[in-house]
Amino acid sequence: MDKKRLQMLIEVAIFAAIGLVLDKLSFSMWAQGGSISFVMLPIVLMGIRWGLKAGLTTGLLIGLLQLVSGALILNPLQAAIDYLIAFTIVGVAAVVRKPILNNIENKTKMILYITAGIVLGGFLRFLAHMFAGYIFFRDVTSDENAWWVTISYNGSYMLPATILTAIVACLLFTSAPRLLNRNA
Repeated sequence: MDKKRLQMLIEVAIFAAIGLVLDKLSFSMWAQGGSISFVMLPIVLMGIRWGLKAGLTTGLLIGLLQLVSGALILNPLQAAIDYLIAFTIVGVAAVVRKPILNNIENKTKMILYITAGIVLGGFLRFLAHMFAGYIFFRDVTSDENAWWVTISYNGSYMLPATILTAIVACLLFTSAPRLLNRNA
């Protein structure tokens, strides 16, 4: 195994652990789950620093760590969507890596690309939680209300979490662009 790959794998493991801690240090919105936290930040940082594979892997590890550390599991399908898919898909924010690297000297463009990647990753995570929520809420509400309930429920914490993640990531990368350097 080459040195760069080993460095990436070590960083993925460390950032996944940090993600779990950040998720535990959160502002809980609802008793059934859903909280405003910075859990997406390590996923986005790894995706932007190393690329799509690292971002997706970090998200998957965070989801797995959450599953084994006291996740709210209603049924296997909900657990897979809420934890494995929802956190893995945040890693898609890495699609903005090349435009960010091409605009290191232009902070405005960097901020726009970072924000776009995080909004994409946050929206995809929201969609995953929304579908998992539908599985839960269709059993406790009428079918026609289940979509509205899950959209408002998951939107109430995903929108602020995405905005906060974007703000912190933009501050981190624009004030310390050396984070983009894999040799740092």
